[in-house]
Amino acid sequence: MKDETVVAGQGGGTPSAEGRGSGESSSGGRGSDERGADGRRSGGRRDSDGPKQTDPAEPTDRTEKAGTETVSAASSPPADLADLADFADQVDPATPATPAAPGTRRPGGRTARTRAAVRDAVLSGLADHGYPGLTVEYIADHSGVHKTTLYRRWGGLEGMVADALEMAGEDTWTPPDTGSLEGDLRELAREVVESFSDDAAAAAPTAFVAAAFQSARAADALHAFYAERFGRCEAVVERAVERGEASPDTDAAALVRAVSAPLLLRVFITREPVDAALADQAAAAAIAATRDGAFARR
Repeated sequence: MKDETVVAGQGGGTPSAEGRGSGESSSGGRGSDERGADGRRSGGRRDSDGPKQTDPAEPTDRTEKAGTETVSAASSPPADLADLADFADQVDPATPATPAAPGTRRPGGRTARTRAAVRDAVLSGLADHGYPGLTVEYIADHSGVHKTTLYRRWGGLEGMVADALEMAGEDTWTPPDTGSLEGDLRELAREVVESFSDDAAAAAPTAFVAAAFQSARAADALHAFYAERFGRCEAVVERAVERGEASPDTDAAALVRAVSAPLLLRVFITREPVDAALADQAAAAAIAATRDGAFARR
């Protein structure tokens, strides 16, 4: 799952203060040093026969709010060079800047790598320290993405955790198709067991659940993740209905939740171990309830 990270500071040097002071823009162009009678610069470049052109180094009024910080879209570029290139890609000087949803700008290229790097750092931090010990500084250090970028794009820690959960729901996972409802439900239950029976594998998903109890935004993201997951599992019940193994009025979402519920109770509430035998038991109980019409829509 590890993606290429964005490393701050690579790729050369930062624009020098000397270059900007002589009228040289970050793109390498140089304007004339015109001064008025009071000895001050005219603030722009003027062609001999053309109108005054705005100096690209001059600040504009366009700003983006990132958490409690205000980052100017023209006068306060990110401090690290890797993000400086991304910043230049995202800011169009011809159009006003408008706030975007966390992690949604330019889904491909550099932004995709940045988002993946932040996701990996969030998962690592949750596994190592849990949600209470996770900090923006940790994510910046482990992703190679500058704190300015983290605040501008995600707004803060909650936004990064929520986006990591959103990315987890963007995979290509599909529910099992064994040819029978009982077989499919048994495989689903065993996947739950596999996810939480190993401490290393369970660390991040367990931390996500813990974060949902401390952050409303993380709770919303966790709810959306599982709602989407259970939605994919409805195909299991649809196939069972076609085979005559379940009634057409079977509530697919309720049935799928019933399979994982007793396992998650042990993992998160009673803190008991789970294994394949318990997975098979949960699937068998769900099958019996289905045959008795327990999951019929009311």
